Amino acid sequence: MDRKLLDILVCPLCKGKLTYRKKAGELICAVDRMAFPIRDDIPVMLEEEARKLAADEEINPEGDN
Repeated sequence: MDRKLLDILVCPLCKGKLTYRKKAGELICAVDRMAFPIRDDIPVMLEEEARKLAADEEINPEGDN
């Protein structure tokens, strides 16, 4: 993922900061506990395509860039 793109992308629901999970290929919103997929290097920022994070799923605030 391009760092410049990551810097301007926000959660489509709350407009909050996203964390990049490189290994999982996801952008994570800690506030809404949603994981937005990245497919073919393109973030899919649609609520219906995102997965809800499990209550016990840890959110790494630093990401795993």
